[in-house]
Amino acid sequence: MKQFSGFVINEINEKTTTALEQLELTALSEGDVTIEIAYSSVNYKDSLAAKPNGGVIRQYPMIPGIDLSGTVLSSQSSHFAKGQKVLVTGYGLGVTHTGGFAEIARVPHEWVVPLPESLELKDAMIFGTAGFTAALSIQALENHSLSQNKDAAILVTGASGGVGSLTIAMLKQLGYTNIVALSRKESAIDTLKKIGATHVILLDEFMPEKIKPLAKQTIDFVIDTVGGDVTAALLPQLRYGGSIAICGNAAGIQLNTSVLPFILRGTNLLGIDSVNVPMEQRLSIWQRLATDLNVSDHELVNEISLSDLTQTLQQLQAGTHTGRTIIKMN
Repeated sequence: MKQFSGFVINEINEKTTTALEQLELTALSEGDVTIEIAYSSVNYKDSLAAKPNGGVIRQYPMIPGIDLSGTVLSSQSSHFAKGQKVLVTGYGLGVTHTGGFAEIARVPHEWVVPLPESLELKDAMIFGTAGFTAALSIQALENHSLSQNKDAAILVTGASGGVGSLTIAMLKQLGYTNIVALSRKESAIDTLKKIGATHVILLDEFMPEKIKPLAKQTIDFVIDTVGGDVTAALLPQLRYGGSIAICGNAAGIQLNTSVLPFILRGTNLLGIDSVNVPMEQRLSIWQRLATDLNVSDHELVNEISLSDLTQTLQQLQAGTHTGRTIIKMN
């Protein structure tokens, strides 16, 4: 097979370097399904992978990229056939196993999801890990009574990011009427309202000088993509029986709180993991993304090539990135 392009992260003399390189199949991790990648997508986790001491990659060189969609080039597994359209997200992709920021990938068949019939390869990466995480978060809240109240006050943090913006669009499509977007970007207010937010609160206005153990009950449900002090400020404001689905840590990994919201108001803090979801649940979520949660016509989508990737990673690291960025391979 001829050479192909790939974005490679390396570590030389304790310094992280990135470069677009011409590669051969020997550069790829082992697997029984080889995929010609059509699209990948860029996530916050990918920006950490490219960052020195980002805590994501532990062995170099590595092709990052935790998402991909494409067509099977060859398969040693009876589960997949040459020419089949597929997608892969999570597991060790782009972390311990060469990932989606290349024109070719090779992965274990156990990681591969057949592309749902009503999705295109591009649609699958408009969702990617971000959309998959948004759908998991919504389903977790539905399992804790969200679906019983279409007028519930639902707050989405990190609203202009990939997970946050897709979450808002999905909630709107499901018919929820009270979607509150929490963002630190004043420039994003109009766009957030356009994609489905009924109210937008700026982070500087939201955060109290001192977080109290209990506060006025104003929120029914939260999808929290940022963590840290934001989560700590939200927990005391949950109404009785309310729930937070937490899926990110952009604001930090520490959570300074008390037990009072849990034991006096019966609130729930629900952890959302998108990496090691069992395949049965994974297939079910992707079917929802192809049907009732299909917002692939999402407003905030930017398409780039591999040669533009470094700039997007820098924007994610700086907190200036908005929406979803997908990579179209040659």
